[in-house]
Amino acid sequence: MRLALCWFFLFLVGCSGVYGHEEYFNENLKISSLQDGRVSTTFSFETILKGVPPRDPRLLNAPDSSQHYIVFPLALGQILREYAVTELHLTLNAGSWNYERWGYPEESGVGTGAELWAWMGAGAPMSIDDRWQGLRNALAGLFCASLGTLDEQRTTSPTHSYFPHGILPSWNGSSAHELRHGSMPSEHVCTENLTPFLKLLPCKSLSGIASLLNPHRIFDADWHGLGIHVLWSGESGIKVRLSFQGVMDPLRPSISQKRDWSLESLFGRSIERSCPAANSSNIYVTLPSEAYNISPEPSKIVGQLASYDILGDKSFNVAMKWPRSFQYSPSYETSVPISVVRTLRGATQASGKLSLVISNHRSTPQSLVYLETMPWLVQFQLHTLHARVDGRIRDDVISNISYMAPVPHSRPATFQAELRLAPRSVTHLTMDVDKAFLRYTEHPPDAQRGWDLPPAVLIPILSDTEDNHTRSSNRQRLGQPIYTSTLLVDVATPDFSMPYNVIIFTCSLIAFIFGSVFNLLTRKFVVIGPDQPPEK
Repeated sequence: MRLALCWFFLFLVGCSGVYGHEEYFNENLKISSLQDGRVSTTFSFETILKGVPPRDPRLLNAPDSSQHYIVFPLALGQILREYAVTELHLTLNAGSWNYERWGYPEESGVGTGAELWAWMGAGAPMSIDDRWQGLRNALAGLFCASLGTLDEQRTTSPTHSYFPHGILPSWNGSSAHELRHGSMPSEHVCTENLTPFLKLLPCKSLSGIASLLNPHRIFDADWHGLGIHVLWSGESGIKVRLSFQGVMDPLRPSISQKRDWSLESLFGRSIERSCPAANSSNIYVTLPSEAYNISPEPSKIVGQLASYDILGDKSFNVAMKWPRSFQYSPSYETSVPISVVRTLRGATQASGKLSLVISNHRSTPQSLVYLETMPWLVQFQLHTLHARVDGRIRDDVISNISYMAPVPHSRPATFQAELRLAPRSVTHLTMDVDKAFLRYTEHPPDAQRGWDLPPAVLIPILSDTEDNHTRSSNRQRLGQPIYTSTLLVDVATPDFSMPYNVIIFTCSLIAFIFGSVFNLLTRKFVVIGPDQPPEK
């Protein structure tokens, strides 16, 4: 049966040349031990579709050419072609990533909740806002998420902070593209999002590395999230990368306080067979600097990275053990150069103060791009923006401020600026904010809980000697973004229990009056003397 399945996949992949393009599917899993005893796992599934450029948005009214996919996710491809999307990034995360203990993640999009941003070409018969609305509604149906609520009150265009990871094509010399970005911190990833995610893979969760995605284990992690990334890289074609990250804690069920782990202990499963549609399938394990024991022996070791090639019909399980019990030392140095603490202070429901504490751990100056996207109910007071370095007010910290004021009930606020941090310093940014008075119909069902505010984003500007992840149009080199924690804002909330109190009081009064009148009309009152026997 397995041999017949393999021949079937080989036949399909061979037939892909008939349709004029080639498809490749690669999967890998990277496992790294963190300094606090936890284990970071990153699943990556990459599909490459060669010979097919993004759809020209000017031809949306014309019939689209037939697309024949073998391993490329058809459901996602149809959405991309329908709305002429050049680049797409969607992440769904649960929890807050701890940069100081865990360092930088393998996949940079770790903001709490849902984040969706896309680059789309201009000049289409449909406006970009209409296509953005159709895109988020289609993705909401595909992944069973509340992405349809990313309406104009949550949509921004922070072009100074989000740059394309791929190439933006040009049609007849016109390469005009626009960015749309939306975030919803209250949306979390769960099983109903994982199921359609696995359906986009050629082998689903039946074989290969994806068979390790056991929802009973991965959703028990300290942090987990999935991502969908689509970009065009020119001659290399369209790339779709599906990723799933998790931070597991092997110390939690361990009685002996050992951080030993294996695929079975982390995911409750081992790999029984490889995916026949995969061109490559590898597992990478980051080797620690202390004493350890890993089994089986890696296929190859490059530096501190051990790799396993798991192609073939054989079961596979990798395990790592330490000879001694784990003891966490708080003296570990953070592996990230910058740490951020973001709070919203203020006891009143009408105003507050936004505070941002940024610590530069390096001995060299650091430059950052600072992005805040706030719903319209939180309004910035820019004239109160101050920067203090080690307790002293400085005017040379903030530059190139870009601010788009919110429109009540319509558009959120977008604040972008460049920050320059002094070496080995602590920078404290403060700004007063006003909280809007909402209509009673605009409050969420759990109004007393408050409103979730999206995280801020800090993107380091790298020097020419550092590695860069992307390059912007104005030649700025940007590093991996840092997402702050989300905030909860308390606004003036009416007493929604009052209507129920009125209803209960009114019903009680009516019942009392009606009962008294009904008794007077239906009862028979008879005077009985003390010596008179009662009537039978």
